[in-house]
Amino acid sequence: MDVNQLVREYQVLGLRLGRLVPGLVDSFTGDHGVRRQVDNEPVPHPTALAALAGLLRRELVGCELSEQRRRFLDAHLVALECTARKLAGVRVGYVDEVRAYFQVTIRPGNVEGYRHAHARLDDLLPGPGSLAYRLGEFRALDEIPAKRLERCVHALSSALRDLARERFGLPESETVEYRIVRDKPWSGFNYYLGGFRSLVAVNADLGHRMSNLPHLVAHESYPGHHTEHCRKDAGLVAGRGFAEQSLFLINTPQCLMAEGLADLGLHALVGRGWGRWTEDILRDLGLRMEGDLAERVELATSGLAAVRQDAALMLHDRGADEADVVAYLCRWLLVPERRARQMVRFLADPLWRAYTTTYVEGVRLVRAWLDSRPPGVSLADRYLTVLDEPLVPATLREEVESGVSWLPRDSA
Repeated sequence: MDVNQLVREYQVLGLRLGRLVPGLVDSFTGDHGVRRQVDNEPVPHPTALAALAGLLRRELVGCELSEQRRRFLDAHLVALECTARKLAGVRVGYVDEVRAYFQVTIRPGNVEGYRHAHARLDDLLPGPGSLAYRLGEFRALDEIPAKRLERCVHALSSALRDLARERFGLPESETVEYRIVRDKPWSGFNYYLGGFRSLVAVNADLGHRMSNLPHLVAHESYPGHHTEHCRKDAGLVAGRGFAEQSLFLINTPQCLMAEGLADLGLHALVGRGWGRWTEDILRDLGLRMEGDLAERVELATSGLAAVRQDAALMLHDRGADEADVVAYLCRWLLVPERRARQMVRFLADPLWRAYTTTYVEGVRLVRAWLDSRPPGVSLADRYLTVLDEPLVPATLREEVESGVSWLPRDSA
């Protein structure tokens, strides 16, 4: 099987699985003829799709592909085979499922680390009442009035876009349209439409905060998902002929890379002092925030990120009752019950049940890789590599562990 045929079969496999799992295909900007072919076929059987994934993995061995592309396709075929096997009724343990999707092995977080994060927050937010109460009060003061949410999104997006254009470069015709939505299990979502265009939906039900909104806009747009899609579209697909990059599938290694990259977007683009930077922008909209304190609080709460993954393990690996998972989230993540139930809703969704790992392990891995950059390599240049290259988690992990960083830009 030649390279073009193999890549086309990979696209067909992903699109066929997308017919069985609504939402699995996050975006496809490739050949419309391939999409029409799949849409007009009889509904596929998952057992046949699992077999096709295995066949394509074997074909990779003799295919004239660069090692970088081979690793990408192999990792994604493993993930798709797991999805197909589950659809066919094969029981797959939760930890094994996550490993197949994202190339990481998950385990419970460190409760002592959570206690340390609580102690830091306790110092930052003194006063009467429990820590959860004080954090809730601080966040209530930080909340953006619903009628001002859209203006705040646009103001932050404009400022971040200017920085992303200067530091990373963007196609001249790129655009992002924002839409405020409700009744979704997520806080924000990027729909990449192709042609360097994205629709970003922001869920108004969650009560967005001034200290959180710049992270969300950076994550979904600049320099996160939208920027990554645009640069890979221009560089990998159009420039180097990597047609497999025109297909983005949920529950694959590219999700862990993309979410880790996006969650660190504000860190890479604005860096330390983002709280004061946000304060200055929102002041022009008549909003007041304590930027420095907000930044310190967000840094402390980042030590609680793995609590969400613990909750997923409780729910899907240990069979815990949802009420116990809600209580765990309330205790360690210091969120109100309403917010904890929203999180459990996301964790219980059949499509998204494994996805929390992409935020927890994705940030952990990408940050470690950014921090282990060779002397003389800037954070921006290191981040740009993840924006531009078809990397998989195993590659980053190997480089972090070995201390060797060599990423050839190959065209095969």
